[in-house]
This record gives sequence, C-alpha cells and structure tokens, in this order.
Amino acid sequence: MPAAAVALVDAPDTLRTALPPLRRRLLDRLREPASAVVVAGEFGLPRQRVNYHLRTLEAAGFLELVETRARRGCTERVLRTSARAFIVDPQVMAPAPVAGARRAAARQDRFAAETLVNAASAVVRDVSRMQTRAGEQDVRLLTCAIEADVRLASPADFARLSALLATLVARAVADVGVVEGGRSYHVVVGAHPTPSRRKAR
Repeated sequence: MPAAAVALVDAPDTLRTALPPLRRRLLDRLREPASAVVVAGEFGLPRQRVNYHLRTLEAAGFLELVETRARRGCTERVLRTSARAFIVDPQVMAPAPVAGARRAAARQDRFAAETLVNAASAVVRDVSRMQTRAGEQDVRLLTCAIEADVRLASPADFARLSALLATLVARAVADVGVVEGGRSYHVVVGAHPTPSRRKAR
C-alpha cells in the first residue's frame, strides 16, 4: 500500500520529534524505503545513531515499516515516511484562546483577519484528518476548491465583492441544500491581498 498523501501533525511533542536537522534529513531520504544500514552508509554515520533516530520517528508516526528481510544473520527493517507530506495543525503553535466574548465577536466579523485565519486553520485540520481516514478506507474524499484573482480599485469595491459573495453563497446553499438527510458540507469563502512577489537580487 502506498504512503498516505498527507498526515496531520497536531501535537507539540510530535512536532518537536521531527524538528532536529538530522531527523528532517532522514524523513526526506526515506520518501524512498531503506534500512538503517543503508541510510547510515549514505550519511556516513554510525548505524546505531541512525537506528535510534529512526526508532524515535517511527514511534511518533512519521515512519512506517515496509518489510523485514534477513541480512547476515540479522533481521533488517526497511522503513519509509508514512505520508508524502506532513501538515502542521496551525493550532499547535497558536496562542491561548481569547476571552469568550472577544472570540465570538471575531468569528462573526467576516472582515477580521483572525476570522479568515481560523477558518483556514480549521480547513487544514479537518480536511487533513478526513483525507487520512479516506485513504485508510480506500475511498475518495469529496471536496472542491475554487480560486480566483481580482484587482480592486478601493476598499469600497472589496466590501461590494464580499457582500456579493455572501449573497451568492447563501443563494447556492438555499437552492441546493436540503433540510434533512444527506451529507453535511462546510463551505468556506475567503479573500485576502495577493502577497507581493519581490524579485530576488
């Protein structure tokens, strides 16, 4: 079975496990399966040292066992990364939640950057988890993503765009959605300034 497409890292201790430079190198190398003996030879490091780090990464869920095979009277364990990409849950590094009233107000303010960041964080967290489960069940996760770029002359135009999007989404939900039965879907629409692309000097 191929490695999962993505895996969510949602615990600080798990994230810290993968932060040391050598462990990041090991994760990159083990996108292609290999044993501790092979990797130690390639990296020019003692096998015991490499094996220690591999065991730690495996225990944290970053590596998975592909096969075992006999080698010179010993059992050689062949490992690979458990996912093609690891996504860190934004909440892992998030500050403590604000007071209830302020948090509720921020959620309701569609023009607040915090509202967009929280929505995007939830998408990363929820979709990553569901994609992992879908992969385990060998089914496709039904999602869609729509992106567009637009140039606006003023903040007033941005407000008009936001109002129009809100109207269109509400209309689409009313036209297609059902009151009972069926699968529930979460629709997220956001907009932010396009990051500047500075030319490298």
